[in-house]
Amino acid sequence: MDTDQHHKGSLLGGVLLVAGCCIGAGMLGLPVLSAAAGFKPSLFIFFVCWIFMACTGLLLLEVNLWYGQEINIITMAERTLGIVGKGVSWFVFLFLFYSLMIAYVAASGSLVTDFTSRFLGIDLHPWIGSLAFCLLFSISLYRGTGSVDWFNRLLMLGLVVFYVILVAMGARHVNPHYLSHQNWGAVTAVIPAVIVSFGFHNLVPSLTTYLQGNVKSLKLTILIGSAIPLLVYLVWEWIILGIVPPGDFAEALDKGEIATQALENAAGSSWIIDVAQAFAFFAIVTSFLSVALSFVDFLSDGLSIKKSPSGKIVLISLVLVLPFILAFLYPTIFLMALNYAGGYGAVILFGILPALMVWKGRAIHPEAARLVPGGKITLCAVILFAIWVMSLQIV
Repeated sequence: MDTDQHHKGSLLGGVLLVAGCCIGAGMLGLPVLSAAAGFKPSLFIFFVCWIFMACTGLLLLEVNLWYGQEINIITMAERTLGIVGKGVSWFVFLFLFYSLMIAYVAASGSLVTDFTSRFLGIDLHPWIGSLAFCLLFSISLYRGTGSVDWFNRLLMLGLVVFYVILVAMGARHVNPHYLSHQNWGAVTAVIPAVIVSFGFHNLVPSLTTYLQGNVKSLKLTILIGSAIPLLVYLVWEWIILGIVPPGDFAEALDKGEIATQALENAAGSSWIIDVAQAFAFFAIVTSFLSVALSFVDFLSDGLSIKKSPSGKIVLISLVLVLPFILAFLYPTIFLMALNYAGGYGAVILFGILPALMVWKGRAIHPEAARLVPGGKITLCAVILFAIWVMSLQIV
């Protein structure tokens, strides 16, 4: 590594990477799924899920530091849990990323059709919107990481700008009566979506290299970087649940609609609709591009497909074709896919596996620093919480 690269890592840069990885399309489903429980119960469960995901992120970091190099979760699982761990992590990685891609492609169809209907007066089927979305942004994926990075920076700027506008101008329309609704029995419905909305764990190996293995900086990066999305999500919940009547969310949930569509149905001001639609677009695209690019890189490495012109077409097809087909067959699959991603994929890949890897690895590396206190009691708590979340999905 050259000396210039040595000095590039910074705590602020790491924090922004983690926060940017978390904040995205997942938040479009959070208010719809949490509305039945209400604002205060949702605050509690958001905090619990943040603790869980920050804890598992630190566990994964602990494993990464044992090997001192930029390796992926699959390799970590193989080195600590053997061939079985590698096989499970491979399968769950595919399941998680395909679930996320299906959710994003399905939501993009609704956004594109809403836009054409609202501004052009043209009514399109959702699958046409999804197809246009996939074809347009597959060009950026084909051009590679540099193109996606440049494009993503502009999109993240748009995401931040429209989020701030929506919060600043929407705050005056918040009805405190709507926020008083509480149903603690319904709070578990939002857990999978919250968990996947705190997913930054695939960045851990890159962060370790970026911050040159500095344990203190890495811990602060994970804790602060994941706390920023927590604050963003809580303000978002306050705005959406405070504007949309609680009863309106039941219909949105049945139709698999995103939060901005529920807001559009309830809002009387056209500016709220326009800003919300713009925010939803940037949230979907930033998440879509980051997940799709990571997925392309993962398949390229795992399947040994070179990124030649023909290889890129194969990889992009593997990433996009199946999600498009399922979004075409089930255009309202967004919330379901988001739940499956969090309720199964994220809790296994980012929860159970890191806990098992640390359990096994601490015996092999007894001298290494332990980033999460509590020993095996904490590891058991992580695993039991993950199993409980999966059981909610099964039930």
